[in-house]
Amino acid sequence: MSIVNALEITREAAKEGYAVGAFNITSINQMEAVVEAAVDRKAPLIIQASVSPTKFLKPEVIVAVYRALASSAPIPICLHLDHCTEVDYCKHVADAGYTNIMIDASKQVFEENIRQTKEVVDYCHAHSDASVEGELGTVSGVEDQIKVSEDEAALCNPEQAVLFVERTGVDIFAPAIGTAHGVYKTKNPKIDFERMAQINQMLNADRINTPLVVHGGTGLPDDYVKRLLEAGGAKFNVSTELKHALIDATYDYISAKRDEYNPGKIDIAVRDAIRAAVGRWIDMLGSTGKA
Repeated sequence: MSIVNALEITREAAKEGYAVGAFNITSINQMEAVVEAAVDRKAPLIIQASVSPTKFLKPEVIVAVYRALASSAPIPICLHLDHCTEVDYCKHVADAGYTNIMIDASKQVFEENIRQTKEVVDYCHAHSDASVEGELGTVSGVEDQIKVSEDEAALCNPEQAVLFVERTGVDIFAPAIGTAHGVYKTKNPKIDFERMAQINQMLNADRINTPLVVHGGTGLPDDYVKRLLEAGGAKFNVSTELKHALIDATYDYISAKRDEYNPGKIDIAVRDAIRAAVGRWIDMLGSTGKA
């Protein structure tokens, strides 16, 4: 039950009307805190690492820690590679043991996006148990040092979404609907809930075939999150908030105890902050008690 791919747990979420929290980590300490929060709430979990922290920590190290944590956890946990634009690196990380891979060819023209996504899907399905996430349209903001300006961001075309999923065989799908990576510049960001619901209807009217992903969770108002769940969001990505929690907790601790040199206590402060943030998201996504 502990080690799963994303499709296994997001299909159940889509059927039941909640979402699985997908939380980006940049350190082992963060990873442990995310798992602790999900175990506390008996919630299914997706641990995410973008390409930069994956390369820095090394995928083999992340996989080893993931397996150690997941093997003793009473909840299903997936390990996801987020926003990878390199087909070969997607394959390498799948071979290392990640259980969900996002090939992000969304900045490519439609046919090239399909080609690259299908290549990763075919490889992962043939050589591993990993599921694959693809994206159509582009999400504005910054994720893993990849910047997309608002005028470059294009919302997902619903008809193209159906063609994309059919031709690639992708397991879970991230349509661009106006959410953004990073911190929103307004309290009321313009999100196309109707587009999300339409895509969900077109892909999943009869049964849940392709769970939908919401990128850019940090900073969304609670009522927006609820509406995105109602529109079909089954995987919800949260990254920036955890980065802020890590840096702010570190700064606050060092500022308050400038003469104390105990890295372990800083780690505890960071872990507490991450655990609180993740727990709040799990409750908001409705996945508490779903494991």
